[in-house]
Amino acid sequence: MDVNFTVFFGAFLLLINGVLGGDSKGRGFGENIDWLSFDDGRMVAERTGKPLMLVIHKSWCGACKALKPKFAASEEILELSSKFVMVNVEDDEEPQGADFMPDGGYIPRILFLNPDGAVQKDLINKNGNPKYKYFYSNAAMVVQAMKNALAALGPSVNDEL
Repeated sequence: MDVNFTVFFGAFLLLINGVLGGDSKGRGFGENIDWLSFDDGRMVAERTGKPLMLVIHKSWCGACKALKPKFAASEEILELSSKFVMVNVEDDEEPQGADFMPDGGYIPRILFLNPDGAVQKDLINKNGNPKYKYFYSNAAMVVQAMKNALAALGPSVNDEL
């Protein structure tokens, strides 16, 4: 086999894996959103006064895979995301502690934290299953939750920065 072809094909596979394999910050939830790690997100939220939106998911989860394209395709989510510090954690990155599992450890879960890092347990999916208050199955539910979070937590004190 030609060496140039082998090098080209290997580079092509790495590129495809990076684009399709979810090796990006968005992990399928939208590459145009400014995603941060959990630790960085908490620092930015505290510094800017913006609320933090935390998406907890797993790479192997069917419900997570179903939500990703709906979330990523939503122009409203993209627009609202600028008013939040956006964090998505996958697999072992999930923060530990009961605060991050207010009604169980199911996935995906979307939680809202105030700028000081406290989970806002009253910000739930009011149109979802009452047994799974932080589960969202479509973009419209997420958009409504984001609007509710902004109404409850107020605009960022440093929104013009």
